Amino acid sequence: MRPDEAGSSQGAGASISVVIPALNEERRIGSSLRRVLAAGVSEVIVVDGGSEDRTAEIAAGLGATVLRTRANRGLQQNLGARRAKGEILLFLHADTVLPRSFPEQVRKTLSSPEVSAGAFQFHLDADGWQYRLVERVVALRCKLFRMPYGDQAIFMPAERFRQAGGFAELQVMEDFDLVRRLRRLGRVELAAGRAITSARRWMRDGVWSVTARHQLCILGYYARVAPGRLARFREAAHDLRSPQSPRL
Repeated sequence: MRPDEAGSSQGAGASISVVIPALNEERRIGSSLRRVLAAGVSEVIVVDGGSEDRTAEIAAGLGATVLRTRANRGLQQNLGARRAKGEILLFLHADTVLPRSFPEQVRKTLSSPEVSAGAFQFHLDADGWQYRLVERVVALRCKLFRMPYGDQAIFMPAERFRQAGGFAELQVMEDFDLVRRLRRLGRVELAAGRAITSARRWMRDGVWSVTARHQLCILGYYARVAPGRLARFREAAHDLRSPQSPRL
């Protein structure tokens, strides 16, 4: 299939595989999974990165296929993608809940062969003007630069994912890196619905601190700072060991 034809098969009947990387998400993965499973997608694959809680047990009990590997979100998502059989791949964070009509929105967004990938509108599950401001900044970034991030549930034709080379198995910025490569293959569009993400990190560490740290990670990425150093900076900055936290 040529790159300009990759989106042409993503019509009303295109099958969707949802891949969820997870690590110690027993408190949140149930809500995300129930919404996805109720939508009737072709398959749901949870790739557990070595959870010490009941994440894998809950996912299997709800009917998801569970794979296991080490904790690295790029690695986890690539493993899930290799097992997936759907014509469309959707990568969902374990603490993010999709809109009820997400399969129809995904297929509609990818219906044009000029579109290489899509994502949903960003929304945080907390009240307060500062969270609404974060959402507006993300919306502006997506409008100007077409750069959605992983907590917006990035989706694409499976063929486009392979053409882009999949996720780099980085310790940080793996979603940013993939979207940059997808933009070279076509437009990146936003669906109308909202992906609602846990605001736990913004609530714990502070909106401005989280935002500033992420911008420094972007600068470090462009400056070719070693991914391991960026990951250590991020973890040291907010004292979080898990690579599965949501990112702005």
